[in-house]
Amino acid sequence: MDGTPSACPARARPAFIPKEHGSWSLALEPLALGLLVAPSLAGAGLALAALAGFFARRPIRSLVFPAGPGTRSQNLAVLVLLALCAAAGLGEAVMIGSLGSLWTLLLAAPLGGLFLFFDVRKDARAAAAEVAGAAAFSVLPAAFAMLGGWSSRPALALAAAMCARSVPTVIVVRYAVRLGKGQVLGPGLPVVASALGLVAMAALSFHSLVPWTVTALGFLLLVRAVALTAVKPAALVPRRLGLTEAVVGVVFVLGTALAYRL
Repeated sequence: MDGTPSACPARARPAFIPKEHGSWSLALEPLALGLLVAPSLAGAGLALAALAGFFARRPIRSLVFPAGPGTRSQNLAVLVLLALCAAAGLGEAVMIGSLGSLWTLLLAAPLGGLFLFFDVRKDARAAAAEVAGAAAFSVLPAAFAMLGGWSSRPALALAAAMCARSVPTVIVVRYAVRLGKGQVLGPGLPVVASALGLVAMAALSFHSLVPWTVTALGFLLLVRAVALTAVKPAALVPRRLGLTEAVVGVVFVLGTALAYRL
C-alpha cells in the first residue's frame, strides 16, 4: 500500500458550489437581512428557493459548456434537485404567506436574467453582470418583509438600502482587485459610487423609511472605500479583500437588523 499524498484521490468541488468567494457574501447578506428583520416561515421558504437559484448557476452553465464526458447527466441531476427545492420553497412561501407578497420578485427577475445571460457566456465577471447579480439579490429583502406582514413602501425601502450597500460594494471590490493586480486606476468611481449609496440611505432615513443607523453604516462604507484607494496595491490580495468584505457585510446586516428591532 502506498501511503504517499500523491496516491490519495483529489477532493472534487461539488458541481453546484460557486467558485467566486465574493458572490457568497452579496447573495447571503440580503437573505440574512430579510430573515432577521422580518422573520417568518414563509420567508424561510423564500430563502430556500433563493439559495437553490444561487446554487443552480454552475449546473446551468455546465449544461451549456460540458466539462467532460458524464458531467452533463450529473449536472442535470443536480439542477433537477435544486429546481425541486426552489419549487418547494416558493410553494411554502405562497401557501403560508401569499402570492401577492411576492410581486417584488418581478423586479429581481430581469436583473437575474441579465446575470444569467452573461454567466452562460462565461462572462459572469463583467461589470454589468456583477452589478446585475448584486442588485437582483438586493431586491429580495422586500419580499421577505412583505411575507412578514409589511406594507410595500417600507419593504421597498429596505431593499433600496440593501442595494445601496451591495452595488457600490461590487464597484469598490472590482477596483481594489484590479489595483492589486498592478493596473493604474483612478479612485473616483468607487468613492463616487459609495457616496451615492450614502446619499440614498440618508434620503431614506430623512423620510423615516429606514433607521438612521443604516445611514451611519453607509458612512462607514464610504470611509472603507476611501481607505482602500489609499492602500498599497501589494496589500490588496483577493482573499484578504473577500474576508474583509465578509466582515463588513456581517456588520452591516447585524447593525441594520438591530436598528429595526430597536
